[in-house]
Amino acid sequence: MQKTILYILIGILFITNSNAQKPKTPSSSEIYESIQKLNFLGSVLYVAAHPDDENTRLISYMSNHAKARTAYLSLTRGDGGQNLIGPEIRELLGVIRTQELLAARRVDGGEQLFTRANDFGYSKHPDETLEIWNKDQVLSDVVLAIRQFKPDIIINRFDHRRAGQTHGHHTTSAMLSMEAFELANDESAYSNQLKQTSLWQPKRLFYNTSWWRYGSREAFDKIDKSNMISVDIGTYYPLKGMSNNELASIASSQHLCQGFGRVSTRGTQQEYIEFLKGDPLDGNETVFAGIDTSWKRVKGGEAIGNILNAIEKNFNFQNPKTHISQLVKAYKLLQKIDDAHWKAQKSKELKAIIEMCAGLYLEASAETNWATQGEIIKLNIEVLNRSEYPIVLQSLTNASGLNIQKSMPLENNTKFDFKEVVKIESNAQPTTPYWLNEKGSLGMYKVKDANLIGKPETPRTYNIDFNVLIDNTPITFTKPIIQRFSKPDKGELYRPFEIIPEASAKITEKVIILNNDQQRDITVVVKAGRNNLEGDVEVCHPDDWSVFPKKQKVSIAHKGEEQTLVFTVIPPKNQSEGFISPIVHIADKDYTKELIEIDYEHIPFQTVLLPSESKIVRLDIQKRGENIAYIQGAGDVVPESLEQIGYNVRILTPEDINAETLSRFDAVVVGIRAYNTVENLSFKQQQLFDFIGNGGNMIVQYNTSYRLKADNIAPYDLKLSRDRVTDETAEVRFLNPAHEVLNFPNKITQKDFEGWTQERGLYFPNKWGSEFTPILSMNDKGEPARDGSLLIAKHGKGHYIYTGLSFFREFPAGVSGAYRLFANMLSLGKDNIKENQKLND
Repeated sequence: MQKTILYILIGILFITNSNAQKPKTPSSSEIYESIQKLNFLGSVLYVAAHPDDENTRLISYMSNHAKARTAYLSLTRGDGGQNLIGPEIRELLGVIRTQELLAARRVDGGEQLFTRANDFGYSKHPDETLEIWNKDQVLSDVVLAIRQFKPDIIINRFDHRRAGQTHGHHTTSAMLSMEAFELANDESAYSNQLKQTSLWQPKRLFYNTSWWRYGSREAFDKIDKSNMISVDIGTYYPLKGMSNNELASIASSQHLCQGFGRVSTRGTQQEYIEFLKGDPLDGNETVFAGIDTSWKRVKGGEAIGNILNAIEKNFNFQNPKTHISQLVKAYKLLQKIDDAHWKAQKSKELKAIIEMCAGLYLEASAETNWATQGEIIKLNIEVLNRSEYPIVLQSLTNASGLNIQKSMPLENNTKFDFKEVVKIESNAQPTTPYWLNEKGSLGMYKVKDANLIGKPETPRTYNIDFNVLIDNTPITFTKPIIQRFSKPDKGELYRPFEIIPEASAKITEKVIILNNDQQRDITVVVKAGRNNLEGDVEVCHPDDWSVFPKKQKVSIAHKGEEQTLVFTVIPPKNQSEGFISPIVHIADKDYTKELIEIDYEHIPFQTVLLPSESKIVRLDIQKRGENIAYIQGAGDVVPESLEQIGYNVRILTPEDINAETLSRFDAVVVGIRAYNTVENLSFKQQQLFDFIGNGGNMIVQYNTSYRLKADNIAPYDLKLSRDRVTDETAEVRFLNPAHEVLNFPNKITQKDFEGWTQERGLYFPNKWGSEFTPILSMNDKGEPARDGSLLIAKHGKGHYIYTGLSFFREFPAGVSGAYRLFANMLSLGKDNIKENQKLND
């Protein structure tokens, strides 16, 4: 935790409104760096497709060395990837990765922007990508980002000329950036945006190239670099006590759900950017050559620059408050300029610097971290002027009608605590991620409010405006309401203040599998957002299913408490599937959403509201064997899914693996990427192979060849590749239709491969020993057959099975065919197991 806090604090150049982050107490050197950035009027937009695509080295360099305002435009929120730190996938993974990007930007000094594109998973070509994304909408969002951010320089992470040679999302991000470069200044393009922003023409567009683009360092050394600019991203920052590449390593290490925690690097390191379009370089060696980045670029800005440049030149590190008078003078002049863009941006920066120089501490802490419509919340408001400079607190106000007059001098280092209340409006909207409010499509999020498009988070509705007078100049500092509290084992903690519904509900199991027609109990958990919650609950269900009782009463005395209700589900006689969802009726209102909390130490606490529904499947499935050992990898819900169909599953760590323990199980299943993530698993390979030889089955799910922690993950030759089939509807051909795995105890047909989600599978082996039997063949359009998705080898009395099929995605989606095939894999060689058990009994 200490390391995480250090990472977040380093590189903070000015106080931000970051949700539920501990208020920053910057040093004099950080204030000085903020003034340096204040005096640089230039900006850089870095463009790529996903969280972790960004080059934190270059973003940090542009922000901290060049002093440019720098932002990363990630077309997606990374919803289609895997999660190495927890079970969240899809929308919830996108929430985590959004916050990890923001954490990275807090370190490297950049800002974060997005489009509405949904990361639907790996794509092999831009044509495929743009069949699923709405090109016009995503291009519109890129144009909007350029018009709003107004970058002088755009840098693409990927090469727009490499269609089909890398991830389709990657190439698409560069192609759209190239197209948007001119469109942003075309009044006929997306003219509706001009109601909220204005035209803009960036000066230059670059491609952030490197040796890997050309295959090797030797090949890169030989190319003509006259069209490139190189910068040393290993430059050292004495004010920070670290180099740029060290800072960048800390920033990229915030991507923990992708396993990006890494050691820092130091020393000289060249980064290259290739000029693509815009104003020619003409031999210049800086991206901003020929661009006025001083205050003179703004009409009326020269006088402001004269003041602020003098402060920078003569900065008082021992007593920054000596600059407040001149800073306020510059602030007053800034309010008179006509350029709305620079006026807004530099006013924000300048106010933050005034706040820092005065040592102002302004905080509004609620007694709770969430409230419901109409609720009255108690606040503790803390105000502290830690300088001798005369400042008067005029009033405390907010958009909801709070207006408390104070007119009181803030004496040096004298803390003022005010006990106030704020009433939550009766129509207040829940503070859930805005892009999840409406149901979108596979490729796009739906955002009704055009003012929200591109923002990293839902703007906080409940803030407190601290209205002060400094040198008779009114200045307002706006702070979001937060909750500050402590735990004995954690110390001081902060959480964002959220608006939640008065009631939410969830069915505890997201996928409910019934492998016969026997009725089954399910649990519905109702959570109260307020005291004295009274109502009733019913469960909506498909017509051919029944739920008993029809309704149940709910009565919860205290806010935050939960009540568990048990309903009985009665399935139809034949195979069927559909969705069930709870509805909570409170007076004349209905509530159908689930309140999900995401709590990791490296990102702020997140509250997400999603439609509460569970897939329910009456599955025609047979199985053999009962007891399964599961070795967890990067995180999935496969163990819970196997329990759903009647297996007894026990989680094993490498330390648990020995001959005696393994003898209790019919099969061992290895979780996704376990050989990439689980230390010491490689030392247990022989025990696992012996288990197979004695009659057990071992199923290994996909791993990547990169950073394998075991030399031999199989008892025979097996080479992993990057082969994958991303089309979830791709034809599946049976190479060995008579093989037991396709026939026993469930007959597998083409129907079992219907309804798969996101992909068929990934990282298939492309070479294997003759001991293996390939079972299935499949491929994406225009590609050769991929036969390595399911490989089975007899080993002694048991079977070793390697599969790149994406069971970890299909099980949470309730894909019945995936369950039937996996049951067959577990049942291999077990056709007489029940008869043998009867004889032993």
